[in-house]
Formats: sequence, C-alpha cells, structure tokens
Amino acid sequence: MKFGPGMGGNMSKMLKEAKKVQEQIVKMQAELEQREIEASAGGGAVTVVVNGKQELISVKISPEAVDPDDVEMLEDLVVAAVNEGIRKSQEMVSAEMARITGGLNIPGL
Repeated sequence: MKFGPGMGGNMSKMLKEAKKVQEQIVKMQAELEQREIEASAGGGAVTVVVNGKQELISVKISPEAVDPDDVEMLEDLVVAAVNEGIRKSQEMVSAEMARITGGLNIPGL
C-alpha cells in the first residue's frame, strides 16, 4: 500500500477529530450520569427512576399495588418498570451518542 504526500495531514486531522469526539463522549457520559428517566408499569402502580448509566435510582410502589395474596403481580410490575426505565435510558444514551458522532458507526461505543 502506497501513501501519498498528503496522507500525513489527513491522518493528523483524523486524530484531532477522534480526540475531539472522545472528549465530547467523556463529557456526555458525565452529564448522562446526572440525567434521570422515569418509567412505570401497571398504570403507574410501580414507578422507577433510572439514570443515564442504567442504574436504578428509586422505586415507588403505590399502596394499591400491594396485595399480599398476589405478590407475583407486584414482582412482575417491578421487573417491567425497571426494564422499561433501562430501555429508555439506553435510548437516551444512543441518541446522545449519535448526536456527538454524527451517526458514525464507531466500534465499542
């Protein structure tokens, strides 16, 4: 493979752009840690808050959802709400990543 005389300048430019994108990603990750997404299940019977790192921040369960004779339903509602919160958080991260990278397909991101 032969490299032309202008190849060094293009490589330098690419490296500068990659460094800029990397810095933006680091900044975005810090900002996303502070963002919170709310999701619920069972018509609001269970509500969760998840941050941009897909960490569960809080769980709220309405008293009406607590039925000692049907604990399985409450467990299912908690799982559904948490999964929805994580899904929404992942969508938020993907949207922010696409904004920074311009939709480029960068492996590992």
